[in-house]
Formats: sequence, C-alpha cells, structure tokens
Amino acid sequence: MTKGNLAIVLHAHLPYVRAKEPGSLEEDWFFQALAECYLPLLETLENASRSKDQSPKITIGLSPTLLSLLGDEVLKNRFEEWVTIRLEVLNTLKTDSIKAVLHLKGHLKRQLESWKICQGDLIGRFKKLQTLEVIDILTCAATHGYLPLLRENPEAVRAQLKTAVTEHKRLFMSAPLGIWLPECAYYEGLDELMAESGLRYAVLDGHGLLNADPRPRYGLYAPICTRKGVAFFGRDSESTLPVWSARDGYPGNPSYREFHRDLGWDLSIENLKKIGIKGKRPLGIKLFKITSQNTSLENKQEYDPEAANESVEKDADNYLKERKKQLIKLEKSMQIEPLLIAPFDAELFGHWWFEGPKFLSHLFIKSKKEGIKLITLKESLKLTPKLQLCNPSPSSWGQGGFHNYWLNKSNAWIVNEWSKAGRAMVSICSDSLIEESNIKIINQAGRELLLCQSSDWSFILKAGTTTELARERINLHLKRFWMLINTIKNNTIINEKILEEIEKEDCLFPLISLIDWEKKS
Repeated sequence: MTKGNLAIVLHAHLPYVRAKEPGSLEEDWFFQALAECYLPLLETLENASRSKDQSPKITIGLSPTLLSLLGDEVLKNRFEEWVTIRLEVLNTLKTDSIKAVLHLKGHLKRQLESWKICQGDLIGRFKKLQTLEVIDILTCAATHGYLPLLRENPEAVRAQLKTAVTEHKRLFMSAPLGIWLPECAYYEGLDELMAESGLRYAVLDGHGLLNADPRPRYGLYAPICTRKGVAFFGRDSESTLPVWSARDGYPGNPSYREFHRDLGWDLSIENLKKIGIKGKRPLGIKLFKITSQNTSLENKQEYDPEAANESVEKDADNYLKERKKQLIKLEKSMQIEPLLIAPFDAELFGHWWFEGPKFLSHLFIKSKKEGIKLITLKESLKLTPKLQLCNPSPSSWGQGGFHNYWLNKSNAWIVNEWSKAGRAMVSICSDSLIEESNIKIINQAGRELLLCQSSDWSFILKAGTTTELARERINLHLKRFWMLINTIKNNTIINEKILEEIEKEDCLFPLISLIDWEKKS
C-alpha cells in the first residue's frame, strides 16, 4: 500500500423545500435528488460493502433539513407517482434517442424498486452503513445557516448547532462527533460553540488551514486542532478539482450526460400541462450527451450509456493514479502519513454528474489495486493521536476563501433581518418567566427563524436563479416568525387554526428547544 490515505467527504444537503401542494418546483428538486443522487449513492455503497474485494469508506454529512425531507411521510407518498409520470412520458416519447430512453427507463425503474424495497426508509439504510463502518455520518448546521453572518448573536449560532445535534441524535440514536460547516465557513471562536455542542471535527477550505496561526507544519495534509479540542481538515484542491470542475475535470467528458438539456424545456406547455406541470422547467429527463463544450444545447448528440461507462472507468483509473503520485511525493517530505481530503457536494455524484456514482464504484473496486487506502475522517483522527495546535483562519469555500458570495449587494439586506429576529428570539428565550402555554408558540418561532437563516436562499439571490422563490421563502419565514413573536410580546391570543397550519407546513425539528437560544450569564 502507498503510504498515506484518501478521505472522500460528501456534503448531502437540500434546503427545506417541503411544499403543501404536490408538483411544485421545490418538490422536483427533492425528487430529482432522490432518483439521481441519494438512491444511486446508497446502491453504490451497499453493493461495495457486500463485496469481499472492496473496502468502501466515505464521510458523508447529512444535513438536518435533508433528513427532515427524507423522513417526511407526505413526500414519501408522492415519490412513486413522480417517478411513474416520468416513465409514462418516456414510454410515449417519439425520438431517435432509443439507447438513452431505454437506459433512463431502466435507471428510474431500478431506483423505484430500491425505494419500494426499503419502503422509502433511506435514513435507515444510511444508519446501517454507519453501523458497518462503511460511512461516517456528519451533521450540519440545522438549516445550513451561514454561521459567520449570524455571529452578532452567538446564541443564534449555538441554536443552529445544538438543534442539529439534537435532531441527529433523535434519528441515529447517537450524537454526531463531526460536522460539515455550511459552505465550509469559519470565523474566530466558532470552535468554542462547536465544542460546547459536542462537535469535535470539521472540514475547512484550504485557506482555513494554510492561513492558520501558526501555519501548519504539514499544510493541508494533516489535521490541526484548536485549544478547544476541535480538529479541522483542509480541502486539497489537487484531489478535488479533477472531479469538481465541469469544464476542466472529468464531468466535462464529451461522452457524459448533458445536465442542462432537459425534456422539460423541449416539451410544449400543452404537453407539460397534461402531466400536471404548469410551466417550463426541468423534468429530470435528460437524453443527450455533452458532445463538446462548444456544442449548443439544441445540437447535442444522443447519450450513449456504453461509451459513458467506458469513460468513467478510465477517469476513475486516472484519478487513483494521480492520487498515488501525489501521496508518494508527499511521503518524502512528511514524518507522518499524508492525508488527502477530497470534499464535494453529494449531488455532484448523480445529479450534476450523472456518472458520478459509477465513478465512486470504480474507486471502491480499484483503490486496493492502486495501493490507496480510503479512510473516514473519524478513522484518520484515531491514526493521528498528536495534532498541531493552530487557530484556523476565517474562510469559506467560496471564491478565494472569502465570505462575499453570501454577503454582497444582492443579499446583504438579509443579514440585518437575521440580526433583528435573532435578538428578539434570544430576548424572549432568556426570560425566566416564560409561561408554559407560550412554549409551543416560541418553539415554532424558533423553527421559522432557523428556516429563514438558510444560506441556500442567499446563494440563489447571488446566483440569479429562481430569485423570486428565494425571496418568497425568506420573507415567508420572517413573516411567520414576527407574527408568533409579537403574539408573545403583546400578550395576545393566537388563532389556533393558523398556528396549526404553520406547524403542519414547517413540521421539522420536533425536539427543538428554546434553551438553545438562552443568553448565558
């Protein structure tokens, strides 16, 4: 075996996109992620774990909002129909893309069968893989709040962390030790709140370690530790860029499936309405290949699954060979075994890059042959008992390691709203004379506050995609928060039907606790 280890870390997350009515755009986001990413990812890991010749190991962060969606019975009951509609569209499609149609039908049928066999219990399947030590499950902040922008009220940051830990314990029967910090964003002192919440390790962008004080002796290739006892791992760009980049990396291979050419854009409004969709939007039916970076969408060629399979095996071979070269080179200058940290958004594997799960499968199959040991973050800490004491640098995995993607002219207005709402929540939760009858209302206000803090909406506002939806979500949760808080402040009686409707719609975090927002003396 090559001296050194490779840790693949996946960040599995969706904002809380539960919608009251079926057929919404937000629901599509979730169901496409199920069919293209999470079900195939589980299938890949389970198949690898059953093989005597493979040692699959990954670290995966499952965000509390994603877990809420995975466990939602209403959404579970809608998924089968969602897949069935797409199969019916494929069955009636008149096209020359026969191979692509047959392949996609087979894929959807297999995912639906996988769903039925476990009765939609994906959380249970992740839990079993953790028991088998195939995966190490991390938590995330409760609603993926961008923590450096919430720091004006430290209690708001604590509530994001502690609500997440409580939810993780409820679902997995054990407390998480690691966390995927939203957007890998860190600020000075965050480690203290992490330690207080029982969290002991996290991944940062490379800037977080390379600019640490003092500068780490081994750079990105060994974890560091703060005086609060929290370890941090740094993202290695050499290990991530070939997989991450759609233009310069493997996902840009001409034979791979084209993400942006979707049948939802090609069908007429009349045909979309027949399947219950009012306007043009992606259906998750993609039948074309990238062809080339310069080929326009309308000129993309038919997807050939056999050619794609050949390419993904070659790319996996190349990836492992390059990591081996990297480890051999590092070994010469390090007194400990080098560790390569390769973190990615989980939805890269299957959703953005359709062949991604196959790529992972080949890594599991071929890693031993190449002499590369796959490892989880938790296991790597056991192998490195002595860590260098350093203070990580404030950073994120945004461009240049800065915070400006989540704080700019398109979304800066939200920060003041978070601060005002956070102060109000902390004030009420710190009141020692809270009436028992108000706890239910305050808890729901806490859910609304957490939901409006999601960094996803800030990201969308900056990216310029579905910005109206993002604003609606932020303002809806803020409106509900202030209605609930003002009921307490003004000592008025709330309409029980309205409260029940809000609780029914935003029904996550059943063990939420107002103590998490309480100001410490």
